[in-house]
Amino acid sequence: MDLTATAAGYVALVVFVLAYVLVMGEEVLHLRKSKPVLVAAGIIWGIIGFIYMQHGMSALSEAAFKHNLLEYAELLLFLLVAMTYINAMEERKLFDALRAWMVGRGFSLRTVFWLTGFMAFFISPIADNLTTALLMCAVVMKVGGDNKKFIGLACINIVIAANAGGAFSPFGDITTLMVWQKGVVHFEQFIDLFIPSLVNYLVPAAIMSCFIKNTVQHTEEEAVIMKRGARRVVLLFLLTIATAVCTHTFLGLPPVLGMMTGLGFLQFFGFYLRKSFSKAVLKAREKAERENNIKRLEQLGNVVPFDVFSRIARAEWDTLLFFYGVVLCVGGLGFMGYLSLVSEAMYTHWDTTYANIAVGVLSAIVDNIPVMFAVLTMNPDMGLGQWLLVTLTAGVGGSLLSIGSAAGVALMGQARGIYTFAAHLKWTPVIALGYIASILVHLWLNAALF
Repeated sequence: MDLTATAAGYVALVVFVLAYVLVMGEEVLHLRKSKPVLVAAGIIWGIIGFIYMQHGMSALSEAAFKHNLLEYAELLLFLLVAMTYINAMEERKLFDALRAWMVGRGFSLRTVFWLTGFMAFFISPIADNLTTALLMCAVVMKVGGDNKKFIGLACINIVIAANAGGAFSPFGDITTLMVWQKGVVHFEQFIDLFIPSLVNYLVPAAIMSCFIKNTVQHTEEEAVIMKRGARRVVLLFLLTIATAVCTHTFLGLPPVLGMMTGLGFLQFFGFYLRKSFSKAVLKAREKAERENNIKRLEQLGNVVPFDVFSRIARAEWDTLLFFYGVVLCVGGLGFMGYLSLVSEAMYTHWDTTYANIAVGVLSAIVDNIPVMFAVLTMNPDMGLGQWLLVTLTAGVGGSLLSIGSAAGVALMGQARGIYTFAAHLKWTPVIALGYIASILVHLWLNAALF
């Protein structure tokens, strides 16, 4: 049933727009972004259910809802495992040790600018762009001290790098994960976006680095000792990723099966850590006493056993629930017929390349998750080159504005008053140069894929 020109369709559309206005005003309203989209999803599918019930077609609406719910469930469990591993690494003080190492090296501000940028670019393909951006922001705030100009530029650089790094990996961003799970781009094909993504980062970074003084900011050194098993958690995470890829590539099953198996790996390792906890603490305490390390003895007095379920509880539940609302809202509007109209307008009347570039610009204003989910739901008839293009633009387009990506929104909260919407907007023309350059490089370098 085409409901696009009916009162029910208009009401659903208004509900979705209002919900998204509240989402975009999260920083001002301090309203969690998941709340409005959860309610909107309920209203939209309630309208659909009521209308289809009146026409004796409730089986169709139920099947459509279950289809959208299944898509969400796969992504939910996948992201939940990834977030649990990241939280486990954080609990084992892996990220704290990395930050302390960087702060204690005595690098110049320009070196820290480039180092945090490149680390954000290369860590985000594995550890997702949001976590990576928060980690690198903690470094620049520690090094920068009261140098607000440096911190502001470094935060912009981190957002660009994290988003660019996440664009060439299925694990770097929710949008790339959706593209991979949908099967339109295979795991090994994402590497074709590496050089365009690198160009997207390097162009604005090279310009911004000229405005940073090459001086050393003196900071206090911080001694951090990683907890037992930190490196092994990283190895287990890499094994989990390999299991997910092999499950999808060699068995033809959804990657979530491999990820959930990997969660089992972490649970077994957590069991081992708990069983050997007392012995390990005793051994560490004896070593600290021999070395007369008072600080280490104090730390050992506060150590608690590793608990994998506490790591699961610390997952970004607001993001996961927001994702549910978005998938169900966009799925509902698609079922009503709106996505067919948009697809007809963009991918039939426009050139496909221009349409995919516009998707990236749109993702700077509206979150890239609903934009990419809408494109995947439309499923326009495109070749691999165009699917890679829209994956690239949706991933890096969010860097144009501070509100265009999860990394940008998170850093506005972490570096409140220093990294702001206006501060980022001032550099948008420079970031746009990187956006344009990455598209041109992809069109030239991967021309054979179109």
